[in-house]
Amino acid sequence: MREVVVSTDSIRLGQFLKLADVIDVGSDARSLLENDQVRVNGEAENRRGRQLVRGDIVAVGDTELRVG
Repeated sequence: MREVVVSTDSIRLGQFLKLADVIDVGSDARSLLENDQVRVNGEAENRRGRQLVRGDIVAVGDTELRVG
């Protein structure tokens, strides 16, 4: 599991995916979310604007990322 450090108390899922280099541009998040490829804390997520806080776990395929 890789920790991705954020500079704020919370971050939107789409922004987090860009910060973690999972996607190149924000619009790429839409296809991942529409195809149920993203899970937050073990639950499927389809909202690009979902607010994440430190400690949340985001899984994209086999890649697990922790908001730090």
